[in-house]
Amino acid sequence: MFASPDLAARIEHAEARLTQALAAGVVDPPALVRDLGGGISAVTRPGSPLNKIIGLGFDGEIDDRALSAVESDWRERREAARIELASLASPSLAPFLTARGYRLQGFENVLGLALASRPAAPKTSVTVETVREGDDSAWLETIITGFAHPDGTGVTSDVVPRDALAPVMEDFRRAAGMVRSLARVDGQPAGAASLRLDCGIAQLCGATTLPRYRRRGVQRALLEARLALASATGCDIAILTTAPGSQSQANAQNQGFALLYARAVLVREW
Repeated sequence: MFASPDLAARIEHAEARLTQALAAGVVDPPALVRDLGGGISAVTRPGSPLNKIIGLGFDGEIDDRALSAVESDWRERREAARIELASLASPSLAPFLTARGYRLQGFENVLGLALASRPAAPKTSVTVETVREGDDSAWLETIITGFAHPDGTGVTSDVVPRDALAPVMEDFRRAAGMVRSLARVDGQPAGAASLRLDCGIAQLCGATTLPRYRRRGVQRALLEARLALASATGCDIAILTTAPGSQSQANAQNQGFALLYARAVLVREW
């Protein structure tokens, strides 16, 4: 699968809308959200991984005054500004940002899968159910516990402890348009995941497995269930983001996902 700048722009704009939807669920304190150069800046609760500027570099140059206004939000919340910049964005943007004081913190990979003619998923002993609104306590506990115990693979700049994860996952719980999935093994919660559908793009917004159920096909079952739903609703591409070299990336590529492009994570301290 080839990632052109046009495809990257489509994905990055959908990711900006996802960030906006997640930020809308943050109420304490209310998120500071601004449009910026075709992307979005969202500052939510302290230390949240939802805090980001994303979608830049596909709709012309960034206005210096607009960026200064955005940066004032980050200073107000005493957060280092964080920009996730796609490698297919305008090449003039990276030197503009580094000259402004942003420094490279790390990378993340964007993977994609064309959904046309995808074969049916094989039978498995893992069951996956779509969680109904108001009946998602098991999903919430599973996803918090799973992400609080990473598998230790890959290279990542983000380590989020459980006490910081809990409110972030509550934000996911409240966000409009999210489809939440719970996997079970022998009737017991084993893994959890979420999905958002946006203009033909299926955004796989994270999946995790409880430590005792890892390497038993839970991640694949969650993936296949979400891909089936995406295909049934007319999506043509599924995307996900992983840490470079992680087991999540290996699992996705084993299921047919291709590396489309990377994002550089740029931060500016105040």
